[in-house]
Amino acid sequence: MMSANKNILSSDVEIEGNLKFTNDLIIDGSIKGNVISEGDLTVGENARINGEIKTRSVTVFGKIEGNITVTDRCELKQSAELLGDIKAGKLAIEEGAIFMGSSTVGGGAGARPGGSSGGGASKPAAFGGGGPTPGEAPKPS
Repeated sequence: MMSANKNILSSDVEIEGNLKFTNDLIIDGSIKGNVISEGDLTVGENARINGEIKTRSVTVFGKIEGNITVTDRCELKQSAELLGDIKAGKLAIEEGAIFMGSSTVGGGAGARPGGSSGGGASKPAAFGGGGPTPGEAPKPS
């Protein structure tokens, strides 16, 4: 039986621009741009990514400056540094990892990679509506 190949961008690779891939990718180099896939991404210890990540899952050992949106699992390992927000179905953060941002975890948290999210619970609720108008006393029943 043939297993799926993992693509590797080694530590001497620098990319400026968006990166799209299909299956699995290990990045150990430097990327300035967005990384988009329906596959699994591993960000190696030497990796530096400055941009958004939208994949099925991501395991981070390196440094990321940008938001992560995954449909499945986001894992921040001990050596990881993330400056950005996370939206994921599942989230694991090892002791020692640096994470500066907010997280939304659970059902429907991750939008489809490359697609737009059709609303969601992360937007603030609208104010106004069912109550009395400001300055008006509530009407007795």
